[in-house]
Amino acid sequence: MTSSPSARTAHFLEVVESLAPRLEEYGDQIEDTGRADPGVRALLHETGLMRLTLPEERGGAGLTAQEYLPVLRRVAGFHGTIRMFVHGMNGVWRPLATFGTDEQKDRWLGIPARGELFAFALTELDSGTGRDVATTAELVGDTWVINGRKNLISWASEAEVQYVIARTGTTPAGTAEISCILVPRSAEGMTFERIRDGMGCRGSIHDRISYQDVQVPAENLLGERGAGLRVGASFLDVSRLGIATSLLGISERAFELACEFVRHRTTFGKVLAERQAIQMMVGESAAELFSLESAIQRTAQMYDAGHPIQSEAAMCKLLGIEIAGRVSDHALRMHGGTGYMGEHRLERMYRDTRAMWFEEGTAEIQKLVASRPYLGA
Repeated sequence: MTSSPSARTAHFLEVVESLAPRLEEYGDQIEDTGRADPGVRALLHETGLMRLTLPEERGGAGLTAQEYLPVLRRVAGFHGTIRMFVHGMNGVWRPLATFGTDEQKDRWLGIPARGELFAFALTELDSGTGRDVATTAELVGDTWVINGRKNLISWASEAEVQYVIARTGTTPAGTAEISCILVPRSAEGMTFERIRDGMGCRGSIHDRISYQDVQVPAENLLGERGAGLRVGASFLDVSRLGIATSLLGISERAFELACEFVRHRTTFGKVLAERQAIQMMVGESAAELFSLESAIQRTAQMYDAGHPIQSEAAMCKLLGIEIAGRVSDHALRMHGGTGYMGEHRLERMYRDTRAMWFEEGTAEIQKLVASRPYLGA
């Protein structure tokens, strides 16, 4: 961000810079093998990067949004899967902290501090991510019995605990009652199917989960019955802000690579940077990155001050999607065929950028959310 970072931010930025050669190497290995070496997560855990926002009393660094986002911004330029570890684990603890009982917090809130993983099981194969979820949880005595399937769940097969969003009944108004239930890894009746790698973020784990009479205690309900979507939304705004920051970070890195390339590449006896068409693409990209940075900084300040940021976070992610798309397009065009080849990091960044278009909602969803305060919704 443009303001001076705090001492804690400066410390973790120094940590990231010291790790840069290893993170670059891990990124190349992930692309070559299609898998993230266990050393990646171990390194991120050992250096505290997966628990930057976790409260200090739970083993984290307790960074504010303004302190944390510059670190995420720098991490995002290395590799999509590395970014997912840092972004995911620095946000997914929040529903438990907000809605959990003391016993639930004591049992599970220390997961990021131990270098372990949460999974958030919302998306399904044949239905959306709102009140039309088909997975059911029936309370039988003092036990929840869960049946159904989930899709595209990050780290599901490796997570110590899942937040499972399920239909638990019908409200008095006749609509679906949606609740959130904590399901530990030890629960029997779950099967996992690894999904083939996507266009970008190679090496990240996404699973389909099948629940067949999975049983967990009644006290594993997170929050009240019927509050499942509110539980899910409790970290959505700050997560969207983190995704916007990640889009800024990866776009900046692509922009830097492009600027370096055109300063040295010569065609028809002239350095590319001297050509007006290139200068216009560079100027446009620089202006858009500046505007995205400014929007993120303002929204982070609002969040840290305790103000709601639902509309602003959606606008940041919307800007991030559109700006990252244009900046990475310009960067690829400036590189020409060189940037298109798999041996160039820009090719990887181009793909990884598109993966974030769908995290926490598409551009169309962001537009709808951003419009609400202006239309009295």
